Amino acid sequence: MARPIQALIHTQALRDNLAGVRQTSRDARLWAVVKADAYGHGIQRVFEGLRAADGFAVLDLQEAHILRDLDWRGPVLLLEGVFEQRDLELCSRLDLWHVVHHEVQIDMLSRHKTQLAQRVFLKMNTGMNRLGFAPARFRSAWVRLNALPQVDEISLMTHFAHADDAQGVDAQLQVFKDISHDLPGERSLANSAAVLRHGARPEVTADWVRPGIALYGSAPDHPLHDAAHWGLRPAMSLRSQVIATQDLKTGDAVGYGGVFKAPRDMRIAVVACGYADGYPRHAPTGTPVLIDGQPCTTVGRVSIDMLCVDLTPVPQAGIGAAATLWGQASTGEVLCIDEVAAAAGTVGYELMCALAPRVPVSVN
Repeated sequence: MARPIQALIHTQALRDNLAGVRQTSRDARLWAVVKADAYGHGIQRVFEGLRAADGFAVLDLQEAHILRDLDWRGPVLLLEGVFEQRDLELCSRLDLWHVVHHEVQIDMLSRHKTQLAQRVFLKMNTGMNRLGFAPARFRSAWVRLNALPQVDEISLMTHFAHADDAQGVDAQLQVFKDISHDLPGERSLANSAAVLRHGARPEVTADWVRPGIALYGSAPDHPLHDAAHWGLRPAMSLRSQVIATQDLKTGDAVGYGGVFKAPRDMRIAVVACGYADGYPRHAPTGTPVLIDGQPCTTVGRVSIDMLCVDLTPVPQAGIGAAATLWGQASTGEVLCIDEVAAAAGTVGYELMCALAPRVPVSVN
């Protein structure tokens, strides 16, 4: 018998999340962001659930290849643009749109020999201070691009650093508007947090929105809001089973280092899931888990293949009982991935992307 752990990708949840984000983003077209292999879900696995998007945004050429092999003929956007000169040949062959965020990429375009002009998104650094031209250099970059026969339409974009918190988008939005107000071209500004929190403002949603984490059922502003607040459903569930139980006496220790000692006589379960499966090793005692759909918590350190759970809320649970590490239990109860991530001092993005190759994945 195979080890009982498995991950499930929920196609209908992806469709529902996409539809909800689209409704919030008004008349804007929508890039479904599938970088990092669709945030650990697998591009091939999420494609059917997200194919109603207007385009797909990816990190690199390998992900773009996957989409074209899936017979996607709509727009594909390289979010970090090209990394070397020869990448532009593949952009021409695969009909890819790509971000331009520094002068070297403009230099590469100027040397590119092609009969087909390319669609680019010129990125402004409005305060995130990762990628993009500083506001003072943005217009000169636009002039350079506009003069190149290798470039077709130029769209404009930026990325919000505080869309998920109280600072919001106003300061960066104003910088973007001040610099680009009279430049032609479509605009793309809003990530998941900007769409959900500021989607009522057309200047934020603009022409294209770029939702990522929201499509997969995670709240971009957790813990201020949870996924249910935004009407999002988990697109991934990580499930396993209880493979052993132990009856502890007061003072008995659990796991490596004995960091947890039973405060009373209690019963615990051993679940077939550990950090080699992608579960966070640093998740402390008290991290939420569902056992037979009931809220429980972990005890002791997470091991490479196993973790332990306090069975006090479900004393009748035994070997074979269902364990939901995050997502939706088979009985319908939901444990939001953001709650697990918060307990472990991280974010849902990391847990999604960390799912290990040894975990079997199915699509339903």
